[in-house]
Amino acid sequence: MSALFRQITICGVGLIGGSLAMAARREGLVERIVGLGRGQANLDVAMQRGIVDFATRDPAEAARGADLVMLAAPVMTFPETLGTLLPHLPENAVVTDVGSVKSWVVRALEPMLGARMALVGAHPVAGKESTGAGAAEAELFVGRRVIVTPSARSAADAIERVEALWRATGARVERMAPEAHDAILARASHLPQIAASALAAALADERIDGKAAIEYGAGGLRDTTRIAASSPEMWRDICLTNRAAILAAIGLYRGALDQFERAVERADAGALHELFERGRRMRGRLR
Repeated sequence: MSALFRQITICGVGLIGGSLAMAARREGLVERIVGLGRGQANLDVAMQRGIVDFATRDPAEAARGADLVMLAAPVMTFPETLGTLLPHLPENAVVTDVGSVKSWVVRALEPMLGARMALVGAHPVAGKESTGAGAAEAELFVGRRVIVTPSARSAADAIERVEALWRATGARVERMAPEAHDAILARASHLPQIAASALAAALADERIDGKAAIEYGAGGLRDTTRIAASSPEMWRDICLTNRAAILAAIGLYRGALDQFERAVERADAGALHELFERGRRMRGRLR
Protein backbone atom coordinates (compact mmCIF):
# COMPACT_ATOMS: atom_id res chain seq x y z
CA MET A 1 0.00 0.00 0.00
CA SER A 2 1.33 3.46 -0.87
CA ALA A 3 2.02 6.00 1.87
CA LEU A 4 -0.99 7.95 3.14
CA PHE A 5 1.11 10.58 4.92
CA ARG A 6 4.63 11.91 4.51
CA GLN A 7 5.17 12.37 8.22
CA ILE A 8 3.14 11.47 11.25
CA THR A 9 4.05 13.12 14.53
CA ILE A 10 2.82 11.10 17.49
CA CYS A 11 2.42 13.11 20.67
CA GLY A 12 2.71 10.44 23.33
CA VAL A 13 4.46 7.30 22.09
CA GLY A 14 2.75 4.92 24.48
CA LEU A 15 0.66 1.80 24.04
CA ILE A 16 -1.79 3.22 21.49
CA GLY A 17 0.44 5.75 19.70
CA GLY A 18 3.36 3.34 19.61
CA SER A 19 1.25 0.45 18.34
CA LEU A 20 -0.22 2.61 15.57
CA ALA A 21 3.29 3.69 14.57
CA MET A 22 4.46 0.07 14.38
CA ALA A 23 1.50 -0.97 12.25
CA ALA A 24 1.85 2.07 9.98
CA ARG A 25 5.53 1.31 9.43
CA ARG A 26 4.83 -2.36 8.71
CA GLU A 27 2.23 -1.44 6.08
CA GLY A 28 4.27 1.37 4.50
CA LEU A 29 1.57 3.94 5.29
CA VAL A 30 3.89 6.78 6.30
CA GLU A 31 7.35 7.83 5.16
CA ARG A 32 8.60 9.21 8.49
CA ILE A 33 7.46 8.79 12.09
CA VAL A 34 8.34 11.37 14.74
CA GLY A 35 7.69 10.90 18.43
CA LEU A 36 7.08 13.83 20.78
CA GLY A 37 7.11 13.15 24.51
CA ARG A 38 7.74 14.56 27.96
CA GLY A 39 9.93 11.76 29.29
CA GLN A 40 13.28 11.00 27.69
CA ALA A 41 13.34 7.43 28.98
CA ASN A 42 10.17 6.49 27.12
CA LEU A 43 11.38 8.22 23.95
CA ASP A 44 14.62 6.24 24.21
CA VAL A 45 12.60 3.01 24.32
CA ALA A 46 10.63 4.12 21.26
CA MET A 47 13.87 4.73 19.37
CA GLN A 48 15.48 1.48 20.54
CA ARG A 49 12.47 -0.52 19.40
CA GLY A 50 12.36 1.24 16.02
CA ILE A 51 8.88 2.60 16.70
CA VAL A 52 9.87 6.10 15.57
CA ASP A 53 12.51 7.48 13.23
CA PHE A 54 13.14 10.53 15.35
CA ALA A 55 12.26 11.35 18.96
CA THR A 56 12.22 14.75 20.59
CA ARG A 57 10.88 16.73 23.52
CA ASP A 58 10.87 19.92 21.40
CA PRO A 59 7.43 20.69 19.85
CA ALA A 60 8.97 22.79 17.08
CA GLU A 61 11.20 19.92 15.95
CA ALA A 62 8.30 17.49 16.16
CA ALA A 63 5.90 19.65 14.15
CA ARG A 64 8.07 20.53 11.15
CA GLY A 65 6.93 18.62 8.08
CA ALA A 66 4.09 16.76 9.82
CA ASP A 67 1.06 16.34 7.60
CA LEU A 68 -0.60 14.23 10.31
CA VAL A 69 -0.46 14.97 14.05
CA MET A 70 -1.74 12.27 16.39
CA LEU A 71 -2.52 13.31 19.97
CA ALA A 72 -2.04 10.19 22.08
CA ALA A 73 -1.46 11.60 25.57
CA PRO A 74 -4.02 12.23 28.36
CA VAL A 75 -6.99 14.13 26.92
CA MET A 76 -6.65 17.33 28.92
CA THR A 77 -3.13 17.87 27.60
CA PHE A 78 -4.38 18.09 24.01
CA PRO A 79 -4.98 21.88 23.79
CA GLU A 80 -1.62 22.78 25.30
CA THR A 81 0.23 20.24 23.14
CA LEU A 82 -1.48 21.33 19.95
CA GLY A 83 -0.88 24.97 20.82
CA THR A 84 2.88 24.39 20.98
CA LEU A 85 2.83 22.61 17.62
CA LEU A 86 0.60 24.93 15.59
CA PRO A 87 3.14 27.67 14.76
CA HIS A 88 5.42 25.08 13.17
CA LEU A 89 2.92 22.84 11.34
CA PRO A 90 2.23 22.87 7.59
CA GLU A 91 -0.88 24.93 6.86
CA ASN A 92 -2.84 21.88 5.64
CA ALA A 93 -1.92 19.46 8.42
CA VAL A 94 -4.49 16.95 9.65
CA VAL A 95 -4.95 16.63 13.42
CA THR A 96 -6.30 13.42 14.92
CA ASP A 97 -6.35 11.84 18.34
CA VAL A 98 -6.93 8.52 20.08
CA GLY A 99 -8.78 9.81 23.13
CA SER A 100 -11.72 8.07 24.79
CA VAL A 101 -13.72 11.33 24.87
CA LYS A 102 -14.76 13.16 21.72
CA SER A 103 -17.19 16.08 22.25
CA TRP A 104 -14.80 17.88 24.62
CA VAL A 105 -11.93 17.36 22.18
CA VAL A 106 -13.94 18.88 19.32
CA ARG A 107 -14.93 21.91 21.42
CA ALA A 108 -11.39 22.43 22.67
CA LEU A 109 -9.41 21.90 19.47
CA GLU A 110 -11.50 23.06 16.50
CA PRO A 111 -11.24 26.80 17.36
CA MET A 112 -7.44 26.47 17.48
CA LEU A 113 -6.98 25.15 13.93
CA GLY A 114 -5.65 27.09 10.97
CA ALA A 115 -8.02 27.78 8.07
CA ARG A 116 -6.83 24.78 5.98
CA MET A 117 -6.36 22.30 8.82
CA ALA A 118 -8.72 19.41 9.51
CA LEU A 119 -9.61 17.64 12.75
CA VAL A 120 -10.56 13.96 12.55
CA GLY A 121 -11.28 12.40 15.94
CA ALA A 122 -10.71 8.66 16.38
CA HIS A 123 -10.94 6.21 19.26
CA PRO A 124 -9.37 2.75 18.99
CA VAL A 125 -11.24 0.54 21.47
CA ALA A 126 -8.22 -1.63 22.07
CA GLY A 127 -6.50 -0.59 25.25
CA LYS A 128 -4.96 -2.67 28.00
CA GLU A 129 -3.57 -1.80 31.40
CA SER A 130 0.07 -1.74 30.22
CA THR A 131 1.52 1.65 29.32
CA GLY A 132 4.53 3.19 27.56
CA ALA A 133 6.45 2.48 24.38
CA GLY A 134 7.58 -0.85 25.80
CA ALA A 135 3.98 -2.10 25.72
CA ALA A 136 3.34 -1.21 22.05
CA GLU A 137 2.62 -4.03 19.60
CA ALA A 138 1.91 -3.90 15.87
CA GLU A 139 -1.01 -6.36 16.10
CA LEU A 140 -2.88 -4.53 18.87
CA PHE A 141 -5.70 -3.30 16.61
CA VAL A 142 -6.33 -6.44 14.55
CA GLY A 143 -10.04 -7.21 14.69
CA ARG A 144 -10.69 -4.39 17.15
CA ARG A 145 -13.12 -1.52 16.69
CA VAL A 146 -11.92 1.99 15.85
CA ILE A 147 -14.56 4.72 16.04
CA VAL A 148 -14.03 7.78 13.83
CA THR A 149 -16.02 10.83 14.92
CA PRO A 150 -16.22 13.47 12.16
CA SER A 151 -17.09 17.03 13.11
CA ALA A 152 -17.37 20.43 11.43
CA ARG A 153 -13.62 20.63 10.75
CA SER A 154 -13.29 17.09 9.35
CA ALA A 155 -12.59 17.46 5.62
CA ALA A 156 -13.74 14.51 3.50
CA ASP A 157 -10.24 13.72 2.21
CA ALA A 158 -8.81 13.83 5.73
CA ILE A 159 -11.52 11.47 7.02
CA GLU A 160 -10.83 9.01 4.22
CA ARG A 161 -7.08 8.97 4.86
CA VAL A 162 -7.42 8.59 8.63
CA GLU A 163 -9.91 5.75 8.15
CA ALA A 164 -7.61 4.10 5.60
CA LEU A 165 -4.76 4.32 8.11
CA TRP A 166 -6.79 2.53 10.76
CA ARG A 167 -8.22 -0.08 8.39
CA ALA A 168 -4.69 -1.00 7.35
CA THR A 169 -3.89 -1.91 10.97
CA GLY A 170 -6.53 -4.65 10.78
CA ALA A 171 -9.10 -2.66 12.74
CA ARG A 172 -12.86 -2.52 12.09
CA VAL A 173 -13.60 1.15 11.41
CA GLU A 174 -16.98 2.78 11.96
CA ARG A 175 -18.22 6.37 12.11
CA MET A 176 -20.19 7.91 14.94
CA ALA A 177 -21.22 11.38 16.09
CA PRO A 178 -19.01 12.65 18.94
CA GLU A 179 -21.98 12.96 21.32
CA ALA A 180 -23.19 9.41 20.66
CA HIS A 181 -19.65 8.11 21.10
CA ASP A 182 -19.34 9.75 24.51
CA ALA A 183 -22.67 8.42 25.77
CA ILE A 184 -21.93 4.86 24.63
CA LEU A 185 -18.34 4.78 25.88
CA ALA A 186 -19.36 6.20 29.25
CA ARG A 187 -21.38 3.03 29.73
CA ALA A 188 -19.22 0.47 27.96
CA SER A 189 -15.73 1.69 28.96
CA HIS A 190 -15.67 4.50 31.49
CA LEU A 191 -18.12 2.94 33.94
CA PRO A 192 -16.28 -0.43 34.04
CA GLN A 193 -13.06 1.45 34.86
CA ILE A 194 -14.74 3.37 37.66
CA ALA A 195 -16.35 0.20 39.02
CA ALA A 196 -13.03 -1.69 39.00
CA SER A 197 -11.14 1.19 40.59
CA ALA A 198 -13.84 1.77 43.20
CA LEU A 199 -13.80 -1.90 44.19
CA ALA A 200 -10.00 -1.89 44.42
CA ALA A 201 -10.00 1.32 46.46
CA ALA A 202 -12.71 -0.01 48.81
CA LEU A 203 -10.74 -3.16 49.57
CA ALA A 204 -7.25 -1.65 49.56
CA ASP A 205 -6.89 -1.40 53.36
CA GLU A 206 -9.67 -3.73 54.47
CA ARG A 207 -8.54 -6.05 57.25
CA ILE A 208 -10.61 -8.62 59.15
CA ASP A 209 -9.25 -10.06 62.37
CA GLY A 210 -5.83 -8.71 61.40
CA LYS A 211 -5.85 -10.31 57.95
CA ALA A 212 -5.81 -8.38 54.64
CA ALA A 213 -9.03 -9.29 52.85
CA ILE A 214 -7.49 -8.98 49.38
CA GLU A 215 -5.01 -11.78 50.10
CA TYR A 216 -7.92 -14.22 50.09
CA GLY A 217 -9.25 -13.20 46.69
CA ALA A 218 -8.90 -15.63 43.80
CA GLY A 219 -9.49 -15.22 40.07
CA GLY A 220 -12.70 -13.28 40.53
CA LEU A 221 -11.03 -10.44 42.42
CA ARG A 222 -8.07 -10.35 40.03
CA ASP A 223 -10.31 -10.32 36.95
CA THR A 224 -12.72 -7.74 38.32
CA THR A 225 -10.00 -5.30 39.36
CA ARG A 226 -7.58 -5.92 36.45
CA ILE A 227 -8.14 -2.56 34.76
CA ALA A 228 -7.67 -0.71 38.06
CA ALA A 229 -3.97 -0.96 37.15
CA SER A 230 -4.53 1.52 34.28
CA SER A 231 -3.09 5.05 34.17
CA PRO A 232 -4.68 7.30 36.84
CA GLU A 233 -3.76 10.39 34.81
CA MET A 234 -5.56 9.14 31.72
CA TRP A 235 -8.72 8.16 33.59
CA ARG A 236 -8.76 11.35 35.64
CA ASP A 237 -8.89 13.34 32.42
CA ILE A 238 -11.62 11.13 30.92
CA CYS A 239 -13.81 11.63 33.99
CA LEU A 240 -13.30 15.40 33.91
CA THR A 241 -14.05 15.75 30.18
CA ASN A 242 -17.06 13.40 29.91
CA ARG A 243 -18.77 14.25 33.17
CA ALA A 244 -22.44 14.31 32.14
CA ALA A 245 -22.36 10.98 30.33
CA ILE A 246 -20.32 9.34 33.09
CA LEU A 247 -22.70 10.60 35.79
CA ALA A 248 -25.60 9.08 33.84
CA ALA A 249 -23.72 5.77 33.61
CA ILE A 250 -22.93 5.81 37.35
CA GLY A 251 -26.63 6.35 37.97
CA LEU A 252 -27.41 3.16 36.04
CA TYR A 253 -24.85 1.25 38.06
CA ARG A 254 -26.05 2.66 41.35
CA GLY A 255 -29.58 1.57 40.47
CA ALA A 256 -28.42 -2.01 39.97
CA LEU A 257 -26.42 -1.95 43.24
CA ASP A 258 -29.50 -0.64 45.03
CA GLN A 259 -31.51 -3.56 43.68
CA PHE A 260 -28.89 -5.99 44.98
CA GLU A 261 -28.82 -4.25 48.35
CA ARG A 262 -32.60 -4.44 48.74
CA ALA A 263 -32.68 -8.10 47.69
CA VAL A 264 -29.96 -9.05 50.20
CA GLU A 265 -31.55 -6.98 52.95
CA ARG A 266 -34.92 -8.71 52.41
CA ALA A 267 -33.39 -12.16 51.85
CA ASP A 268 -35.33 -12.17 48.57
CA ALA A 269 -34.04 -15.31 46.83
CA GLY A 270 -36.13 -14.76 43.71
CA ALA A 271 -34.90 -11.20 43.19
CA LEU A 272 -31.30 -12.24 43.77
CA HIS A 273 -31.58 -15.08 41.27
CA GLU A 274 -33.04 -12.74 38.65
CA LEU A 275 -30.32 -10.13 39.15
CA PHE A 276 -27.53 -12.71 38.88
CA GLU A 277 -29.24 -14.25 35.85
CA ARG A 278 -29.57 -10.86 34.15
CA GLY A 279 -25.85 -10.30 34.67
CA ARG A 280 -25.02 -13.79 33.42
CA ARG A 281 -27.01 -13.25 30.23
CA MET A 282 -25.30 -9.93 29.53
CA ARG A 283 -21.86 -11.50 30.08
CA GLY A 284 -22.72 -14.21 27.58
CA ARG A 285 -23.34 -11.57 24.90
CA LEU A 286 -19.82 -10.11 25.12
CA ARG A 287 -17.48 -11.11 22.32
